[in-house]
Amino acid sequence: MEEKLKYCLNCKVKPCSNKGCPLQNDIPSAIQAIKENDVKKAYQIISQTSVLPGVCGRICPHEKQCQGSCVRGIKGEPVSIGEIEAYIFDKAMEQNLSLKDVWEIKEKTDKKVAVIGGGPAGLTCSAFLAKEGINVTIYEKYGYLGGLLAHGIPEFRLPKEIVKRTIQNILDLGIKVEYGKELGKNLSLEELKDKYDAVFLSTGANKSSKMGVEGENLVGVYGGNELLENNQHPNYTGKIVGVVGGGNVAMDCARTIKRKGAKDVYVIYRRAEEQMPAERKEIADAKQEGIKFLFQNNITRILGDEHVNRVELIKTELVQKEGENRKVPVNIEGSNYQIDIDYIVMALGGTVSDEIHNLPLEHSKWGNIVIDENYQTSDKKVYAGGDLAGIKGTVAWAANSGREAAKQIIEK
Repeated sequence: MEEKLKYCLNCKVKPCSNKGCPLQNDIPSAIQAIKENDVKKAYQIISQTSVLPGVCGRICPHEKQCQGSCVRGIKGEPVSIGEIEAYIFDKAMEQNLSLKDVWEIKEKTDKKVAVIGGGPAGLTCSAFLAKEGINVTIYEKYGYLGGLLAHGIPEFRLPKEIVKRTIQNILDLGIKVEYGKELGKNLSLEELKDKYDAVFLSTGANKSSKMGVEGENLVGVYGGNELLENNQHPNYTGKIVGVVGGGNVAMDCARTIKRKGAKDVYVIYRRAEEQMPAERKEIADAKQEGIKFLFQNNITRILGDEHVNRVELIKTELVQKEGENRKVPVNIEGSNYQIDIDYIVMALGGTVSDEIHNLPLEHSKWGNIVIDENYQTSDKKVYAGGDLAGIKGTVAWAANSGREAAKQIIEK
C-alpha cells in the first residue's frame, strides 16, 4: 500500500476529485494524510463529502470516475484511488473512529424530515441532515437498511460487515428508523407531509425491466434485481443460464449463478464489449471465473412449453445513426440461431414500483419521479433522489443526490 500511496502526485488541480468523483471527495488531500499515517485526518477529509467511503472504495466504477480522470493515467496506470479509499475507511474502523469523531454535529433543532428508503441516497441524505441538527426518521420496507448495498451486491464484491459498520456510523448520529414501512401499503405520503417539514423519497428503481419478447412469462425467466434482492435462487446445478444485459447487475448475477453450481453461464449483450457499462474489472473477473460472453447478440424469443428450454438469438451489427452519440445495434436479418437454456435472467436495468408510480407526483415517460434543480418534486414539500429520480445509476451518484437534496432541505 505504501508504494500506491507514493504514486499519487498530489495535483493542485485535482481532476480525480473535481472531474471524476461524483461526490467531489478531496482525494489527494486524503491520500497525503494517510501517507503521514494520520488516519483520523484522512477519514475526516473524505467524510466532508461522503459517508460511504468503505462502500464506494470497493464497488464504484473507478475507471470511469476518479481513476479515469487521474493525471497518472494519461501515460500509464492511474492511482489506485478506490483501493486507497477503502483502505482509509478500514483503518478508521480499526481505530473505532466514527462520523461523530470527525464531524461537528450541531444541536438538535425542531425541524423534522422523513426519509423513505434506506439505500445509498437515503442514508446519505439522513446523515447530512442529522449533522445539521435536524431530526430524521428513516422509513424502510425491509427489516434492515442498506438497500442494494445489503441485498443487491454479492458478498464477494462488498462484505456485509462493511455495510453494517457504515450504516451504524450513520445511525449513531441520532437517526431513528421505522422498519416494515412501505409507501402505498402501510405508509401514506399525505400523512408524512402533515407530520414532517419535508419528505425525501429514495426507494430506488428495483423492479427489473423487461424486453417485451415472446416467452418472457415462461417459468424460469427471472428479473436480475429481484433475484439478488430476494436471494431466492432456483437450483442451478448442472444447468445452463443466460443473463441478458451488460451492466454490473448482469455481472453480479452471472458470477453469483456460476458460484451456485451452474454448468454454463452466458452473458448476452446486444452491443460490443467495449460498450458494456459494467466496470472493466468486473468483466475481467467474470471471464476468469468461466462466464461466457455472447457479444452483439439479441434475444428474439424465449422458447418452451411451460418452462424455458431454448432461446432464439439474432446477431447484431453496430450502426452510427444520426442524432445518436454511440453506435446502435441493429439485428442482422437471417442470422437467427437457437441455444439450449434452462434459465434466463433479465438484468436490463430497473423501473420504479407500482406503489411509487401511483403517487400523486409528476413522473417522466420512463416512470421516474421528476425533480427540479433543487431535488424538489412537483410537490414542493417532497424531495427525491437516486434511481427513483432517474439519477445516474451508481452508488456515488445516488449518494451525491442524497447529500445535495439534504442541503436544499436544510436551507428551506
